[in-house]
Amino acid sequence: MLKRLTLRDFAVVSATELEFGPGMTVISGETGAGKSLLVDALGFLSGLRADAGMVRHGAERAELHAEFDPDDAPAAADWLRGQEFDDDGACTLRRTLRADGGSRAWINGRPATLAQLSQLAGLLVEIHGQHEHQALLEKSSQLALLDAFGGHDAPLAAVRAAAAQWNALQRERDALSKAGDVSERIDWLGHQLAELEREELGAEAIEALVVGHRRQAHAAGLIAACDEALAGLSGDDGPSLVRRLQQLRGGLSREREHEPRLDEVDAMLDAAAIQIDEALLLLQRVRDELDLDPAQFELLDAKLARLHELARKHRVAPEELAGCRAGFAAELDALRDAGTRLQALDGEIAVAAASWRRAADALGDARSATAARLSQATTALIAELGMGGGRFEVALEPVDGDRPDPQGGERAEFLVSANAGQPPRPLRRVASGGELSRISLAIEVAALGSDAVPTMVFDEVDSGIGGAVAEIVGQKLRALGASRQVLCVTHLPQVAAQGHAHYRVSKADRDGITHSAVQRLDSKQRQEELARMLGGVEVSKEARAAARRLLAAGGN
Repeated sequence: MLKRLTLRDFAVVSATELEFGPGMTVISGETGAGKSLLVDALGFLSGLRADAGMVRHGAERAELHAEFDPDDAPAAADWLRGQEFDDDGACTLRRTLRADGGSRAWINGRPATLAQLSQLAGLLVEIHGQHEHQALLEKSSQLALLDAFGGHDAPLAAVRAAAAQWNALQRERDALSKAGDVSERIDWLGHQLAELEREELGAEAIEALVVGHRRQAHAAGLIAACDEALAGLSGDDGPSLVRRLQQLRGGLSREREHEPRLDEVDAMLDAAAIQIDEALLLLQRVRDELDLDPAQFELLDAKLARLHELARKHRVAPEELAGCRAGFAAELDALRDAGTRLQALDGEIAVAAASWRRAADALGDARSATAARLSQATTALIAELGMGGGRFEVALEPVDGDRPDPQGGERAEFLVSANAGQPPRPLRRVASGGELSRISLAIEVAALGSDAVPTMVFDEVDSGIGGAVAEIVGQKLRALGASRQVLCVTHLPQVAAQGHAHYRVSKADRDGITHSAVQRLDSKQRQEELARMLGGVEVSKEARAAARRLLAAGGN
């Protein structure tokens, strides 16, 4: 829902800020006052091409700012998150139009492209009355509205799931087919796999090989160091360390009664003696395992060199060779099964296509029934809106192509005949803006706002009508306002009287320059404005009385 619209230096508007609520809001004013400027502003905020002529004379740029509440537009909230424009539930659109013809756009304060602005605005607001603004003129929107009106979520989901399954299987088949003759690849993989399988590639095995190779490479130095240490510890060249420690402890023990802290020293020396004994045992085991074995060293060296050679060949670290081997094995298995898989895929693709066809036929049947209901309801409303003899039809056109379509087997085209005896033509080719606006209103009222866009704007929807038809138009707009926010630019009091809120646009000349101002009307001001719309410049008592009756009839 649109909450706030701010304009600065836009056409004849120097500065204004409008706040909007739910329901139907009408905008009226004298001819040339700039009623449609608010619609134009929303159009530029929806991504229309910049127009330097919309910058107020003497200003460098026009600024447009709209604030929406995305709570009633979940698709817009999802889009903001997906494009990383989300900001704690905020949804603001801003655009500047420069006098030199340039423009810039922002979404939630972050720079955005016009394409992004248009995508988001299309989920928030729909403008009826100008061909270039009409989302309802697009076939995709027509199909979406038909599905929403018919409640086709379940059959449409089944069609999309079946199409997705078929596409996934077809992609797999295409990939296998593109591989062609894989015998050479199988031979190559088998050779590489055999090479790798001859080696122990586990992490523990590689670590043990590296440690063993290092030990053999430094065996001479290790033996000499161990022998020297053993000689020193065991006392081959004099008293052993353990014997010396025992002697020291004996000397200190005779004096411990005179100094209690010597007990702690004795305990430390005892622990040191134990550690030395354990070190001596471990050192002896190490020495016993050491042996200068040139043949063993050559064997380990060859194994390590082989691992490094394989690692360079496959461009991985030695520790990654096991993963490389697993990858080769998996690919080899897949290629060996490729022929069998291709045959199986043909069957699975046929089953998926049949599944899609059943789902598409069910969706098509539902759409046909819905199209008839929507056509009948909209045709009746067109007659009520002053287009007697007019006819509305929803044509379903088959989709060409062999691939299952996620949107189903048909597309919708809205067709309209504005007058009796005329063949129906596509809605987008209806020439009269007033007719197009009323037809759009009829469609939206018939569909009860089934599309997901929360804000609908009708610009001069009452063009070319009056009297009882104008009152019906107002009633239909108010009814639509029960489920959607409706903004309506109007020059008819019968329509204006139906609004839940009312803005008046007025103009005045200051220093030879025309300025427009927008004012929200209270109850008394609304009565005066309706009286003006009824009676012209001179407002009579009869006009005021008629205005009161219109407001009362409209529930205001």
